[in-house]
Amino acid sequence: MMRVYLSVALALCAVGLAACGSNDNNGPHATPTATRSRTATPAPTTTPTAAVSRTPTTIATSTQAPSASPTPTSAASATPTSSSTAVDTPAATATPDAIACERGAAAGLLECVAQSSSALRDCYESDGHLCATDAPASTAALDALAASVSAACPDDATVRAVGYGEQFTVAGLTSRLQQACSTESTSLAVRSFGGPQGAALDGADAAARSCLHDAHTLGATLLHDVLAGFNSCLSSPTCSAGDTEQAIAQQVGTAAAQIADACPQPLQSLIAVDTTAFTTRAAAQARCLAAYVHPATAPLALDCGPTDPLPDTPRGEYVQVVLDEATTGTRCGDGSPYAFWIRLAPQGSPIDHVVIGMQGGGVCVFGDDCAKVPADLFEALNDQPETTGPLSNDPDVSPFADWTKVYLPYCTQDVFIGGGATSAFDQVTVERYGALDVRGALHAVRDILWRELDHERAGGYQPDDVKALFGGFSAGGFGTIYNYHWVLDDLQWAHTSAYPDAGLALDNGQPLGVAALGALLISGTPPLGWNSLNFLPPYCFATNCGVGPVLLQKTSPRLKAVPDQQFLILSNQVDQTQVDTTYFDNLPDWVNAMRAAYCATHDLLGVQYFLPAISESVHVISTRNELYTGRAVDGVIMRDWLASGFSSPDTVGDQIEEGTLVTDIPGVQPFPCE
Repeated sequence: MMRVYLSVALALCAVGLAACGSNDNNGPHATPTATRSRTATPAPTTTPTAAVSRTPTTIATSTQAPSASPTPTSAASATPTSSSTAVDTPAATATPDAIACERGAAAGLLECVAQSSSALRDCYESDGHLCATDAPASTAALDALAASVSAACPDDATVRAVGYGEQFTVAGLTSRLQQACSTESTSLAVRSFGGPQGAALDGADAAARSCLHDAHTLGATLLHDVLAGFNSCLSSPTCSAGDTEQAIAQQVGTAAAQIADACPQPLQSLIAVDTTAFTTRAAAQARCLAAYVHPATAPLALDCGPTDPLPDTPRGEYVQVVLDEATTGTRCGDGSPYAFWIRLAPQGSPIDHVVIGMQGGGVCVFGDDCAKVPADLFEALNDQPETTGPLSNDPDVSPFADWTKVYLPYCTQDVFIGGGATSAFDQVTVERYGALDVRGALHAVRDILWRELDHERAGGYQPDDVKALFGGFSAGGFGTIYNYHWVLDDLQWAHTSAYPDAGLALDNGQPLGVAALGALLISGTPPLGWNSLNFLPPYCFATNCGVGPVLLQKTSPRLKAVPDQQFLILSNQVDQTQVDTTYFDNLPDWVNAMRAAYCATHDLLGVQYFLPAISESVHVISTRNELYTGRAVDGVIMRDWLASGFSSPDTVGDQIEEGTLVTDIPGVQPFPCE
């Protein structure tokens, strides 16, 4: 039985406008069942070759070595805590040439970030959008960084003596730091001005533009100054992590207060994030910059990069990673630790080609409904990875078989957009941490890739090298459309396509529909609020941005910066689960709304559809191998359609069937567009 997603009926019940239904897989009016399957799809028709360990260990290494027929293992992940004790740093024992190389590279990166941030701000304020990649000021900043690295690091041997990695070269280090400068300064600018498209500037009055200018300027200064503090600490033979972190905390607080003073209206009303989140994220970016340029960062706890202890992740084996809430901010609905699964690509395949699947599941909004949810739907430790469809390891099934696989369980009943709220009802308490779980898990994936690639490539881990297929099923489909912006702009995996399956998020056009959940989605007011506003795109955070077609229209202008950036939207055209959970009156109304939504959005840049017209209700289609590999739509099967998103992304087209629904289901109308 599948796990389902969003139920408008639940929110309506909360405000007394509709009867409260169950959280059962068959919709809000179904009779609750005694047990519930945790998987997003029916059981695979073939037995997986590997059993999944259900008992996570408490060590930071895998318990088994790689094997030809891998058996999944489990491991706990933790980030080391900081210490205020001064300790010897690598600068105290490294050779003079290595010290000069590291310090020169760090100084060059610091200056590049300042110059690049200034150039990006100028582009937004003069042109209204992100600079072109070959803009003269941005190019000059990167060229100056290259010159700094070349001057400080005379040869490959010196670079390796610093400790960057046994395969590093001067050219590789230069590329790594140029990319770090570009991606981190771009992330800050995108957050400050409403996406690459500068949506926050469009129509903004003078006061709002001044606020955004000051926010970005202060954010860029904070990014620079925090990185400078890290550089200073790590270049000292007696680096005090406690003193450094105390100083940074003061800088973050001061910057937040200065932005608040500079803005006559709340920053959150312009770009979704409040001043605390804005400055905290800028400081987090500085920690990543420090990790890029300093191969050894002890005693600092940077929570970015390959810090120990990361779990051992043998190639080709599933490993369960249990995240430490204290360092990642993650949590399941019952308060237990969040855990996810990763399987690195087999030897010989690039590990930075990644398929991500987000589990489906129910949603509960208020006490009566949440009290009926089985306990196992509020925890992730016992979930097993999906192994069908795009997540299959069988090359006969999936062209992504040899890619790294990441499976994100769902345990918060908030469609992966909860921002750390606690729904404390009389009957039960539910933690709403879905967005934090996505971010914490993918940060851990990034750090694992970072660790491996720093030993394998001349430039180590570089986010622009990552190719990712990011998606989910049912509730995970909602989570896909709500979190894709973060993967592109904050995780900086620019070459990522999104595949939301059975998560169209259609609104019924009535006062009681998905749009009505908007206020609930973004509110921080307990117990119904999920505190989600800080996690929404900086270009779509109004109360109706939970509606799929609205979000697509707002997101489209930031897509296709590279060809891979696009939504590859999957759904059967007959899906009673989507009918029920988005509170449509009947199936024909939902089908007609789906067809109208397609016609309203199919010409959008970076939005493509695969919509079979199977007359029977089918909920979630990509994890059903018989549909994934055997059911063509207009001559193209789903497997090949998804693969073409990377092999020939600019040629991907819509695969749509009219089918026989008009005659099979009375009341269904033809597509209102050709």
